[in-house]
Amino acid sequence: MARQKIIRALISLFIFCAVVFFLISCGPKVRVAVSQLDTPGHHTFTGLKLLDQEKYADAKREFEMATQLDAKYSKAYTGMALVNIYTSNFNAASDNLALGLKNAKDTDEKLFVSVGKIRYYTLSKSDQKWLESAKNQFDEAVMMDPKYSPAYYFMGLAYKEALEFNLSGQMFAKVIQLKTDHMADADAQLKFLQKVQLAMPATETGKKIALVERITRADAAAIFIEELKIKDLYNKPAPKVLDTPLKETEKVSTEVKEMEKVPIDAPPPVLVKLLAKDIADHPLKTDIEGILEIGVRGLENDPKGNFNPGEVLSRGEYAIMLEDILIKLTEEKDLAARYVNSKSLFPDVPADMPYFNAIIAVTSRGIMEAKNTKTGEFLPLKPVTGVDALLIIRKLKKELKLN
Repeated sequence: MARQKIIRALISLFIFCAVVFFLISCGPKVRVAVSQLDTPGHHTFTGLKLLDQEKYADAKREFEMATQLDAKYSKAYTGMALVNIYTSNFNAASDNLALGLKNAKDTDEKLFVSVGKIRYYTLSKSDQKWLESAKNQFDEAVMMDPKYSPAYYFMGLAYKEALEFNLSGQMFAKVIQLKTDHMADADAQLKFLQKVQLAMPATETGKKIALVERITRADAAAIFIEELKIKDLYNKPAPKVLDTPLKETEKVSTEVKEMEKVPIDAPPPVLVKLLAKDIADHPLKTDIEGILEIGVRGLENDPKGNFNPGEVLSRGEYAIMLEDILIKLTEEKDLAARYVNSKSLFPDVPADMPYFNAIIAVTSRGIMEAKNTKTGEFLPLKPVTGVDALLIIRKLKKELKLN
């Protein structure tokens, strides 16, 4: 009997030790510092620098090394959250932020978590009330420290993402007023917002495109349809488009056979528009179809019937589209070849370039201009930014007296 009690006691002790070992092995690996710079603070500082350089894997390694030295180092967990935010691993980021807040010992660490949450809501858009959630974190931060620049800067980015450009500008102006962190970044953001205000996008789609660094063919279609309202300007019926072109003899024969089958008093058939094969689920499908119906040179389907909505546009390609619109709205049919034998105005636009005439046509009217003012280069192969595309449309409207 005594022997059984001893055996049970030994088994219980073994189980207890096993559980303790398991818990220890599952926790953060603790290691001993090997140099004066091998500290949680230094690793976190380095991780944040690497994060700014978009070296996410290296930044993550630094934050992990910080937690290996101190399993309760708050800023390292918030740093890990930022890595996961910028790599779209939002579930892990949320867990990291919770650990960052749990281990925060002072106001500075709590402020860092609050700003991390603003960045989390801005980029994850976890629900429809993401802006309100970001604003709540901002309010918490300024209650702790009304002069904490990062809170104003990242709330400015949140308002910008929400297309609240006036509120965004106020946040960036406050950063400059405080004269501490993010001053250069805030100044650049303010200058960008001034360009957006000059472009005056009238629609929500236009405002979204204003934030795009490189517009696509789909974006261009949306700009022409929604911002320029090109269909109203052209004011002509859309052509009937068939999915697969037929030879004239086959087409007539088919129509005759179909007419023989239809009763005289039957209602007219419904025409189905199949304008492009690759836009069925595209959010800008309606705008793309509108452009394909009216026809704009440079925004046609390829030979396979695809529109290629995600293809990035160059400045030279955009000039061709603008030239085509000018020809149709001004009825200056000779414009398409007017400058063929002219001297180039730009060192990087030779006369044998496919869009030479278009570039000269739009720049001579002040609709587009050199991209590099120091060298005078037009940079025809460079992509068009959203805000520049909208500014160009505003200049086109002014040229055509449409404002």
